[in-house]
Amino acid sequence: MSSQFEKARNTTVLFGGNSTYLETLYEQYLEQPDAVDSHWRSYFEALRDGGAGIPEIPHSPVIRAFAQHARAHHAAVAPCLDEDGARKQSAVLRLINTYRFRGHMIADIDPLKLKERKKIADIEPSFHGLSGADMDSIFNVGSLVAGTQQSSLREIYQFIREVYCGTIGSEYMHITDLEQKRWIQRRLEGSHARLDLSPDDKRWLLRMLIAAEGIEQYLHRRYVGQKRFSLEGGEGVIPLLDDLIQRAGTAGVKEIVIGMAHRGRLNVLVNILGKAPSMLFKEFEGKQLDERRSGSGDVKYHQGFSSDIDTPDGPVHLALSFNPSHLEIINPVVEGSVRARQGRRHDKQRNQVLPVLIHGDAAFSGQGVIMETFNMSQARGYTTGGTIHIIINNQIGFTTSNALDARSTDYCTDVAKMVQAPIFHVNGDDPEAILFVTRMAFDYRREFHRDIVIDMVCYRRQGHNEADEPAVTQPIMYKKIRSHQTARKLYADKLIAKGVLNEDQVKEMVDTYRNELEKGNVVSRPIHCGLANEFAVDWRLYLNQEWEQTVKTSVPKKQLQTLASKLQQLPEEFEVHARVKRIMEDRKKMANGKLPLDWGFAETMAYATILEQGYAVRLSGQDCGRGTFFHRHAVLHNQLKNEVHIPLKNIGKTQQVKFVVIDSLLSEEAVLAFEYGFATAEPEELVIWEAQFGDFANGAQVVIDQFIVAGEAKWGRLCGLVMLLPHGYEGQGPEH
Repeated sequence: MSSQFEKARNTTVLFGGNSTYLETLYEQYLEQPDAVDSHWRSYFEALRDGGAGIPEIPHSPVIRAFAQHARAHHAAVAPCLDEDGARKQSAVLRLINTYRFRGHMIADIDPLKLKERKKIADIEPSFHGLSGADMDSIFNVGSLVAGTQQSSLREIYQFIREVYCGTIGSEYMHITDLEQKRWIQRRLEGSHARLDLSPDDKRWLLRMLIAAEGIEQYLHRRYVGQKRFSLEGGEGVIPLLDDLIQRAGTAGVKEIVIGMAHRGRLNVLVNILGKAPSMLFKEFEGKQLDERRSGSGDVKYHQGFSSDIDTPDGPVHLALSFNPSHLEIINPVVEGSVRARQGRRHDKQRNQVLPVLIHGDAAFSGQGVIMETFNMSQARGYTTGGTIHIIINNQIGFTTSNALDARSTDYCTDVAKMVQAPIFHVNGDDPEAILFVTRMAFDYRREFHRDIVIDMVCYRRQGHNEADEPAVTQPIMYKKIRSHQTARKLYADKLIAKGVLNEDQVKEMVDTYRNELEKGNVVSRPIHCGLANEFAVDWRLYLNQEWEQTVKTSVPKKQLQTLASKLQQLPEEFEVHARVKRIMEDRKKMANGKLPLDWGFAETMAYATILEQGYAVRLSGQDCGRGTFFHRHAVLHNQLKNEVHIPLKNIGKTQQVKFVVIDSLLSEEAVLAFEYGFATAEPEELVIWEAQFGDFANGAQVVIDQFIVAGEAKWGRLCGLVMLLPHGYEGQGPEH
């Protein structure tokens, strides 16, 4: 057999051209071994000896199966295999990307449908060279998160319109960070930009809308004509906030600081923070609630409030900041307060304290403090780990405004693109879409620690205030509004149609909420009273105190000399600038009594003694590390390499008390407001803002007037902020 095998192997029949004949012969051998020539039978038996007893099957069925699979695969990718197919495949990918970039421009985000949709040429398949004849052709979907690698053009087109042109308009393709962009794509496309809510979740959502509408209608009937700056038309912000707080609590957030202007503030106080309606009613009736409180007070829709709200993972402390009529000025104040609270908790990841800012659309695009606050969002001395911005976009601003006069951009949110914040425009009449973007916003902020914007496009059912008649200047808008069903009614009808509940159950929910209001009971989620909070600050030590006219601030000379000596010590291989070296040498002489003390040395020694006593110091302002007048030099720069040394961080005997010095961004208003907010949350820390020139404080006059000067009188809010307003006598005229 061996000789026959060797002979057969060396014959020309084994050449590749005879493969079909050999396959047929082998299959015949497998079916009837005796039917083939003994020469080939011996050859095939020798081949099978290497199979270790593994049963053999005929090859032709396998060959046919592979051929069929290859033909199917070829059909699927055939458009990519020729010039025309490649062109159309590229066109499909361009179409997908166009919807990611521009789908928001035709999204269904306006409940009133006031604006005519723009004609966007490149969102049509025909613009990219695709026609109806291509709709059933199969294409690769590229990076589209569609659950399959190939789909028909019809399916792809329906999918991208559903995700990017529904009741959510997404703007995120301006982000340059690929990881962030892909994260958002997965969230949007992987879920078809919608939530799969349970019946219980839908009933909860309806209850929140009933609460949002119910308090407004109740106040409207009970206190006719009184200003309340109604939330009607923007009721979706109530389930938004409720869901955000619950999600945050579950994720380990311990505190949420909220800033908002007057629109909807009373609604938020009652339905979110748990302020008892009975307290609010007394304020409407002008009754004094706290006889111990002195001062002029402020209108009820400027008042702050705090509470501890129940969540599945424990209570979350909510603080709604006091806010004057200057709308967006509260934003940097909130950020400063959050930064201080994060520091108290040693929250280096900035996950335990969350800032939430609620804006109006016209103010968001119109007021410069918005840009300044965004500019601070990633700066080292001011970041709070990302802020969730919510815009109650009633498309009108104040009553007589017109969109053509309100801004120069398509959206009020375009300013947020300066920090590449993702922006989600959402129809205020679709509460489930509102929840979708809310959850995505919180998760994005937690993942990337950056700002994100929810633009809830809605309307304003009443005038600017309840005594205003908006139809005088906005007749078409208000004609539509008065015939438009409320978000609560629209959602209730939707749930009834789907069998989630019936009309009697909806009526019962409405009646239950109204009855609780009548009783004056708390209508929010459960609140915790009397909780011990180790991170709370106590200003009572400073209230109603009669301070001495003179305070002893002197310290022993030896102590000053010891501290001065420590401040002179430099790290190895650290070379200061020649002019700074001379200043340090002079300060050594001042400490030894050989030279009179100058301002820069006296100020530095003041900080040193305060730090030695255990008090932290935070100093910020433009060029304050060096000092505008070349006098401070709290931060020393190595002339040999790019590093700094801060002597005041190294004077403690044991653990160093915190000394922070920040060269701020070129802002007065937002930076001073930030430091005010920080100081209100840190009574035991010396917080200082320094103007580069004293008169530059004019740029922050709103903060001085509304908060620093009047905060205690209006709100009983104390603050230990110090302002340094240096002036140079250099013959520069009245400007300085």
